[in-house]
Amino acid sequence: MPQTQPPQVNYLRLSITDRCNLRCVYCLPGTEFEKLPSREILSYEEFLRLAGVAAAVGLRKIRVTGGEPLVRQGVVDFLRRLTRVPGVAKVCLTTNGVLLADLAGDIFAAGVRHLNLSLDTLDAGRYAALTGGDHLARVLTGLERALALGFQPLKLNCVVLKGINDQELVDLARLARHEPLEVRFIEFMPMGAPERWQAHFLPMAEVKARLAELGPLTAVAAGPTAGPAELWQPAGFKGRLGFISPVSSHHCPTCNRLRLTAAGKLKPCLFAATELDVKEPLRRGASDAELAHLLREAVRHKARRPERSSPPTPGMARPMRSLGG
Repeated sequence: MPQTQPPQVNYLRLSITDRCNLRCVYCLPGTEFEKLPSREILSYEEFLRLAGVAAAVGLRKIRVTGGEPLVRQGVVDFLRRLTRVPGVAKVCLTTNGVLLADLAGDIFAAGVRHLNLSLDTLDAGRYAALTGGDHLARVLTGLERALALGFQPLKLNCVVLKGINDQELVDLARLARHEPLEVRFIEFMPMGAPERWQAHFLPMAEVKARLAELGPLTAVAAGPTAGPAELWQPAGFKGRLGFISPVSSHHCPTCNRLRLTAAGKLKPCLFAATELDVKEPLRRGASDAELAHLLREAVRHKARRPERSSPPTPGMARPMRSLGG
């Protein structure tokens, strides 16, 4: 049987900080987290240079993540400069939305149009329990502001947690009925304590079964730089739904992304141990050609896929906020 060719790697996620203004249970589940010293985090100038090199080797889409990227001072100006890097075709932002109402206008003016907003519940008490902060009203205000400004695509990321927020799946999906939203349901990934993951993991097949009351779904084709979501549009909906199954139906064979952590580690795969250090050569004066070689090596490693032959297993130690999601 012929081997399936890996997709073109054209998508880079930049984690610009490991700081966050929330403590979500699936990202940092009750453990102590040692923040990186500021000097160990790449500067905006370093990120911009690496973005230019990445674009030159074919990575056209860049997503800015964290931690929570909006807590880093100067982020709006960084986004503006990033949208102007030659070869970068699309700049996207993922945020928890706590600061979005205040910054949405400036972010839109900076040239960013593609926005992902984390929203795991519509219940204020449940939101506080999940995130450690009483900020749901602020997040919903930020969502309204983003809709009014015209961010497109505007995606809502919902991590599904059995016994915690799974009774809200239909209500969350219905947010896309009258608005041009993409509500995306994401399986709980096995980061941190394995017993917590085992207690709250809900496979995507069960999520889809619970959404059957919405009626028939029509498949929606994804673009060439799209992420792993399987896209569907319910009849009569203005928006659409996305399903991301990194555990029950892992998408390694179709993954098109690299990740760069705030500490300057280039990861070909979220769940693999392999990391390439780009900070050290960057800070010792490496040429663009040397940096491009590291990026191409990460792409080659991804094409080999030796570490991604099976789904991730419980008990992965590193918290998501240190990896950039």
